[in-house]
Amino acid sequence: MTRSYISRVSAILVILFAAVHFVSAQGAKGSSEPVRKERPESAYRGGLITPPLPKPKATLTDTAGVPFDLISKTQGYVTLLYFGFTNCPDMCPLEMSSIARTLKSMPAEIVDQFKVIFVTTDPARDTPKALRGWLDRFDRRFIGLTGTDAAIEALEIAANVPPAKKSAARADGGYDVGHAAFVLAYTKDNLAHLLYPMGVTQADLEHDLRRLVTETWR
Repeated sequence: MTRSYISRVSAILVILFAAVHFVSAQGAKGSSEPVRKERPESAYRGGLITPPLPKPKATLTDTAGVPFDLISKTQGYVTLLYFGFTNCPDMCPLEMSSIARTLKSMPAEIVDQFKVIFVTTDPARDTPKALRGWLDRFDRRFIGLTGTDAAIEALEIAANVPPAKKSAARADGGYDVGHAAFVLAYTKDNLAHLLYPMGVTQADLEHDLRRLVTETWR
């Protein structure tokens, strides 16, 4: 096995562990056991990523056709990163809708400290125009990014996200795209300390997002 393969497997295991941590935390809410106050991370309801993952260095293209440098364009913001596609029948619209509703429920001075990045895993069908129109259904501030298949896969690998896989074409020529179903949350230190798998409640997401804007992880 190569080092890069081992690294990717390790990263996926970290993400899976974080998702299990999230589910365990959800189950513990109804427990009568006293809650211990420990590290600041224990106050969060998302899945804790240990060690945190660095924000990838990558440049894709936004829906206006302008190069978008992920590091420089999100510097100083809490960044929510999600990979998906506009023809997704369930997970993607539910995830974007959940984030949009959560942000709309919070004060503008908090919301202004977030960047929501949606990277298409289906650039062949998700033209900039199609991507922009789809994102506007949820929030016009959401940033849509596209690029070549190779560039998008490179970003997924750099973000320690399993690369998306296109299914075989159906009789009508359509196809599906299997992709990761979680949001990576990078705080202002450019590290992803938390992830939010499919099914996170709006209440839990809002609880964490309000805290993340002032979190220093010290």
